[in-house]
Amino acid sequence: MEKIKPSMQSHDLQLQETVFLQGHEQQSIIQRRITEWLILARIQFTIIREAWVWIFIMACMFPLTTLLFLKFFTVDPTPAVMTRIITGNMLFGLIVMGLNSMAQEISWQKHQGHFTYYSSLPIAKVNFIFANLLRGLIMCVPSFIILAMIGQLAYGIQFHYSWGLVPVLLLTVFSVVGAGVLIGFWSPSHQLTNMLVQALMMFISFLTPVMVDMDQLPMILQWFSYIFPTTYAAEAMREVLISGWSGSVAWNTLVLLFFSLISIVLILKKVDWRVE
Repeated sequence: MEKIKPSMQSHDLQLQETVFLQGHEQQSIIQRRITEWLILARIQFTIIREAWVWIFIMACMFPLTTLLFLKFFTVDPTPAVMTRIITGNMLFGLIVMGLNSMAQEISWQKHQGHFTYYSSLPIAKVNFIFANLLRGLIMCVPSFIILAMIGQLAYGIQFHYSWGLVPVLLLTVFSVVGAGVLIGFWSPSHQLTNMLVQALMMFISFLTPVMVDMDQLPMILQWFSYIFPTTYAAEAMREVLISGWSGSVAWNTLVLLFFSLISIVLILKKVDWRVE
C-alpha cells in the first residue's frame, strides 16, 4: 500500500503538468490568432486610408443625388414617405459600397493572383475573411451617418434615436457586406462579377421595398424581395427610426443576424486562394 501511494502521486503530477501545457498551448494559439487578425485588419485599414477620398465620394455621390432628386420631385411628402426616402437612400449607399464595390474589389484581387500571396502566409482563412468584412464595415458606416444627417436637414424631420438602432445598423451593414464579400470570393470571372453586382445593385435598390413600400410592387417582386437582406433592413430601420424598438424590429433584426451567419458560413466554404 505504501508503494502504491508514491506511484499515484507521480501520476497526478504528470496529469497536472499535461493539463497545464495544453492550457498554455491553447492560450498561445489564441494570442497568435488575435495578432494575425490585427495585422490583417491593419493592412485593410491602410488600403482605406490611401483611397478614403474616392471611397467617400463613391459612398455618397449616388445616394445623395437620388435623395436630392426625390426631394425636388416629391411634392408635400408625408413623414412616412420622407422616412422611406431617407432610409432607402441610406441603404442605397450601403448597396453601392458593401455589395457592389466590395464584390468587385475582392474579385479583382482574386483574379490578379493577390490571394496567392496570402496563401503563402501562416494565417487562418477566417482571420482573412473577418479582416475583409471589417474593411467593408468601415467603408459603409460613414456614408450611412452622413446620409442620415443630410436627409434630416433636407426634409426637416427628426429621427427617434434609441439603443435599438445599434444592432439594426450593425447587422444591416454586416449582412449586405457579407453578401458582397461572398460574391467576390465566389467570382468565377471578373467580368461576370461586374455584370452580376451591377444588375443586383439596380434590382435591389429599385425593384424591392428599399425605396418604395412592399404593397407598391407586383406580387412576383414581393416574393423575390424576401430573399434579400435589404428587405428586412429597410423595414427594421424605418420602424426603429420612427418609433424605436418593437417586436417587428426584433424579428427583422433576427433575420438579418441569420443572413449574416449564413454569409460567413458560405464565405468560409468558397474562399479559394488560387484561381483554377
